[in-house]
Amino acid sequence: MIRNIAIIAHVDHGKTTLVDGLLKQSHTFRDNELYMSQDLILDSNDQERERGITILAKNTSVYYKGAKINIIDTPGHVDFSGEVERTLSMADGAILLVDAQEGTMPQTKFVLRKALELGLKVIVLVNKIDKKYADVKKTLNKIYALFLEVAKNTEQLDFPVLYAIGREGKSWETMPEDPNAPANLIPIFDAILKYIPEPKIETDKPFQMLVSSLFWDSYKGQYALGKASQGKITPGQEVFLIKPDGTATSAKVEKIFLTNGLKKVEAESFEPGDIISITGIQNVKIGDTISEVSNPEKLSSIEISEPTISVSIGSNTSPFVGRDGTLLTSRQLLRRIQEETKTNVAMRLSVNESNQYVISGRGELHICVFLEALRREGFETEIGKPKVITKNVNGETLEPIEEYTVDVPAEYADAMIAEFTRRAGLLILQENNESIRLVFEIPTRSILGLNSLLLSLSKGTAVLGSIFLRYQKSSASSKKIRKGALIATQAGKATAYAMNSIQDRGVLFVDPGTEVYPGMVVGLNARGEDLEVNICKEKHLTNMRSKGEEGIILNTSQKMSLEKCFGFIEDDEFLEITPNHLRIRKKLLDPLQRKRAVNRQK
Repeated sequence: MIRNIAIIAHVDHGKTTLVDGLLKQSHTFRDNELYMSQDLILDSNDQERERGITILAKNTSVYYKGAKINIIDTPGHVDFSGEVERTLSMADGAILLVDAQEGTMPQTKFVLRKALELGLKVIVLVNKIDKKYADVKKTLNKIYALFLEVAKNTEQLDFPVLYAIGREGKSWETMPEDPNAPANLIPIFDAILKYIPEPKIETDKPFQMLVSSLFWDSYKGQYALGKASQGKITPGQEVFLIKPDGTATSAKVEKIFLTNGLKKVEAESFEPGDIISITGIQNVKIGDTISEVSNPEKLSSIEISEPTISVSIGSNTSPFVGRDGTLLTSRQLLRRIQEETKTNVAMRLSVNESNQYVISGRGELHICVFLEALRREGFETEIGKPKVITKNVNGETLEPIEEYTVDVPAEYADAMIAEFTRRAGLLILQENNESIRLVFEIPTRSILGLNSLLLSLSKGTAVLGSIFLRYQKSSASSKKIRKGALIATQAGKATAYAMNSIQDRGVLFVDPGTEVYPGMVVGLNARGEDLEVNICKEKHLTNMRSKGEEGIILNTSQKMSLEKCFGFIEDDEFLEITPNHLRIRKKLLDPLQRKRAVNRQK
């Protein structure tokens, strides 16, 4: 009586909210527990709550009619697809959530394809049927078309469909006439027991477990989490830790834990097919196999899609180094990156020809979330311009191409098409409904910094999503999309007097009183070339009063988030990241050295 099920969907279609309802309505918590009044219970990470997305896959469990249901909440954003890939190996079925208004989106296709490739039984849940422009019939047609596209066999085309308003904890087996009528999540619980198969196990065979996740606490150390695919072990038992290359080392199980709600409960035994956590195993990594000594055979390792973007990273070298952070050395940074790659399976670490650390990830947000974590931990770092990872096949350079979907009100559609065209995007589909859906094929290199720009162009109304499509022959070297920079020439504090004359040249990133140093980028020039400005200039004291001196009116400065800066910087620039500041600077701070470097390139 065990069911292992993953909740999969495109970002913001309601996965974590549904898990909240399942936890509360299964009476996992006491009525007086704090969790009963909380939302997004599993999104415990600070960045998850701030960004409103799930970043790390998490597992919990509930009990219903004597069965234990292990639930895996997965991320919906395409940049965190590695989390989906590594955790689906623990599931025997999946609930696919689809927003009744937005319909199938790029990540819906990705997660469904992965689930069907693993042979998981899928329950479709049409969520948010109470939305103003919800079109359940059209959404179902898109779901059927998607299954026809990605299904591996005809059996996978036979799937149950349920309907829900996850935020209100309501679900139905058939489309309700009145969504406002009282309802609960019992239909979902019953569907899980009816349609999701029990784990395929062999109790008489020696223990085997594929490590799907790692986590750590200061009390027990490192936990290795996975599904016990066969057999049993007990605390204190000797086991083998088998690496993907087949090498095996002996280890000893210290303790075994099962999940009950949000708690880890120590256990002396467990049922094969359950999801367990083991402590005491040293040097374990995701994709390793833990097995009994009598059966030193490895399980098929987890296949993770390759990263598409890389960026060089190093310790801060700016004139303001050491003002904010406490972790300043490259040795500390290297140790932290190595720790991250143990659990963040989609991230890679390498060293380039200039002996710089290079981290590679699945996309802009994937890397930016890690950089944000570094600054919150006290690191001061600097990164170079992000690079798209290309492949060389038969002497040809291939670059990644993505399918980018935009849902936007009609009045902003022309601006969207113009921006994609400027970035070598190709419009392949346009659907006109309450909003317009535009689907483009665009090189990954052209997407950097695009999300925030599209949200600005649409005044925050656009719904965006992208997914890796294929590699194809790289076109000619990409044109520079960004205009030139406004570069500070003096050290000091920015003054309103200087900014008043500079703001006509472009858009400023700083406010009066902001400390700057020579070579620091303080704004975006309206023209294509860089322009050096003295933003610290003060008005000389005289007895004469100039016209307009009584009041200086400054334009609002543009606030640069980490994601905006990430897509803004060019090859000759660094992004300086500290706990309290984000600064864009030229790699060569001295203007004479910059001119010489430009002349050498010519």
